[in-house]
Amino acid sequence: MESDSPAGPGAPEPLAEGAAGEFSSLLRRIKGKLFTWNILKTIALGQMLSLCICGTAITSQYLAERYKVNTPMLQSFINYCLLFLIYTVMLAFRSGSDNLLVILKRKWWKYILLGLADVEANYVIVRAYQYTTLTSVQLLDCFGIPVLMALSWFILHARYRVIHFIAVAVCLLGVGTMVGADILAGREDNSGSDVLIGDILVLLGASLYAISNVCEEYIVKKLSRQEFLGMVGLFGTIISGIQLLIVEYKDIASIHWDWKIALLFVAFALCMFCLYSFMPLVIKVTSATSVNLGILTADLYSLFVGLFLFGYKDSTSCPSLSSWWGLSCTAPPRLARPSRLKAACLQSPALGLTTWG
Repeated sequence: MESDSPAGPGAPEPLAEGAAGEFSSLLRRIKGKLFTWNILKTIALGQMLSLCICGTAITSQYLAERYKVNTPMLQSFINYCLLFLIYTVMLAFRSGSDNLLVILKRKWWKYILLGLADVEANYVIVRAYQYTTLTSVQLLDCFGIPVLMALSWFILHARYRVIHFIAVAVCLLGVGTMVGADILAGREDNSGSDVLIGDILVLLGASLYAISNVCEEYIVKKLSRQEFLGMVGLFGTIISGIQLLIVEYKDIASIHWDWKIALLFVAFALCMFCLYSFMPLVIKVTSATSVNLGILTADLYSLFVGLFLFGYKDSTSCPSLSSWWGLSCTAPPRLARPSRLKAACLQSPALGLTTWG
């Protein structure tokens, strides 16, 4: 009878210990995959980009709402001038195939199209602040993520996991909720049509940003960060300068300049310059999709700013949930995508974008 005691009441203890051991082993494996130095660094850099985006949003909203300054192209023009003075000049002093003139001879028309998409994306996003609120702009711009994923799927041959598609579904749910809330809020103060125009401008700008980000990912990974920033600075300055003279000449002349307005312009330009300078560094080690998922936390920052600084009402909580969901999805694409992207480029040398090189 004593020999049967291990199969008696004491038998479940080894089973429980085994289950606990397996669970702790699983936790250690998850921790080892999620909390690596590269992933934590990527998340930290993503939050720095989010703060830059939040800074551009706050300054744009202040200029539009408090000082009635409606000059989105002027704001972008200053940023492109900074990029030109630093990165385009760097390309001009390089030798060989990385020289500015050599690049222009081979790929000038492609960078014109890229510069046009980038300039107009900045223009319509900043213009949207004239029609809708800070939180609406920041929450609706996540529409660019599904557009970006679709472009990456077909152009860069990117492949995603189920969790990424779930994240996109949450983002789209947040977009739909925010548009509906804006329309309802607009009906209350008889400004529904203006708010809807602002929302449409944000969706258009987010789509243009997606096009620019896909091109940026390819150029940064296959060519160089300096080439991307230098050419965007060159053609962005030219295109935004021409559009500035055509569209905003009267608006600029009507500005009553003081140190506060000048400071807001400088702050916007510096935030944009930091965003443009650091984003290629993050994209190079991850992907454009990972970066855009990570910077969704800018929506949450802008939501808090809108609540406490501009006195907005929190009309929906779903988009702020999508912000943290996006943060949780920043790491997985980085583990899966680079090797697949490299293999796709090697297997498909006739891919249209390879002509950038």
